[in-house]
Amino acid sequence: MAKKTYVLDTSVYLTDAKCMESFQNNDIIIPLKVLDEIDKHKQRHDSVGVNARSSIRKLDFLRTKGNLSKGVRIDKGKGVLTVKSFNPFALPDDLDLEDSDNQIIATALSEVNLTPKRKVVVVSRDINMRVKCNALGLETEDYNVEQVVEEAEGLYSGFNKMLVDDQIIDNFYDSGFVELEGASALNPNQFIMMISSSNEKKTALGKFVDYQKPIIKVATHKKIWGLNPRNKEQQFALDLLMDENVPVISLVGKAGSGKTLLALASGLEQTFGENSKYKKIVVTKPVEPVGKDIGFLPGSMEEKMIPWLAPIQDNLQFLMGNDKTTLDMYIHEGKIEVEAMTYIRGRSISNAFIVIDEVQNMTQHEIKTVLTRVGEGTKIVLTGDIEQIDNVYIDATNNGLSYVVEKLKSEEITGHITLTKGERSRVASMAATKL
Repeated sequence: MAKKTYVLDTSVYLTDAKCMESFQNNDIIIPLKVLDEIDKHKQRHDSVGVNARSSIRKLDFLRTKGNLSKGVRIDKGKGVLTVKSFNPFALPDDLDLEDSDNQIIATALSEVNLTPKRKVVVVSRDINMRVKCNALGLETEDYNVEQVVEEAEGLYSGFNKMLVDDQIIDNFYDSGFVELEGASALNPNQFIMMISSSNEKKTALGKFVDYQKPIIKVATHKKIWGLNPRNKEQQFALDLLMDENVPVISLVGKAGSGKTLLALASGLEQTFGENSKYKKIVVTKPVEPVGKDIGFLPGSMEEKMIPWLAPIQDNLQFLMGNDKTTLDMYIHEGKIEVEAMTYIRGRSISNAFIVIDEVQNMTQHEIKTVLTRVGEGTKIVLTGDIEQIDNVYIDATNNGLSYVVEKLKSEEITGHITLTKGERSRVASMAATKL
């Protein structure tokens, strides 16, 4: 197969710092403007900033092996990486050379003119960039981070329905467990609604643990730190959250489904309740601004983080009966830590109940980094809504939350449930479904 030359857009490096190693033995060109663009993002405190800094370090390492302007081999069996500028006359007069994207396109067009026999491909995560390249006759591709599902609707839900004989449901209610022959393709800690084959209104809720054990009744928790489950999915979630044998939980649900509130209530119950299991609660979330970036806010880093952590503080204060004094006391004593993700990465946390909110805004590498820091005796709960992603470099099929749900669903120490009903208010439910 003939070698190709790939021109990588800034968005590729900000998505995956290891992208240079993903093109086999083909050559890579970095437009000079891309280096300038990466540099502008290196101060960010989110995954984009991490990738920017990692890309710079990788390029600095390659620089020690040769001259980037003449080309440096990325690794054994890999292609040559070269930093190049552009010929301004390669770009049509219609396009403004002051625009960053146009300078990158001009670099690709210059390379096409220099090597007419070599296929030149522009790789970008920017849809409009790919459209412009196509209009100019340039070959173009998206940079695909590993997709764990084809579509968001295909994400594992943690719940399944199963038709059974009427007698099986009766036996289940009498004994509290049942052996189901022929049950296949079930994952550990998956919930099942058994439906009578003769009467569809006759049902029973069970939990599959593994194939060496029978299906058991779902644990009923009437009051967890003052909260009652309002639907079967919330009941399933509480079963997992209160199960000390399942230390990794993921909860996916739309706004108002109760995922964060249930996680925090379970944490408070198991940290400050009668039978406490954990020494403290650690709550965090990634920094992904919906509006202005964090740099526009005045004050220290702690003061800048207040708007991002306010929803978590609101939930905790609600669960504490609006007793802000007690909440502040717990925070001051270190029994409740509300931190930005920037401060959590790199720590090793033991004997704690960790809640990470809005995990859909984390990359696959970022969530792996966090999970590998979990110490002994710690339970970690990941919550988020894969339909509300603020990180422009990931989507519903390849974000960190979807990655964890799909990759870990077959592990005995993990559990997942998708919450489908909004319980915040009628207004919130209407907005989440209709708008």
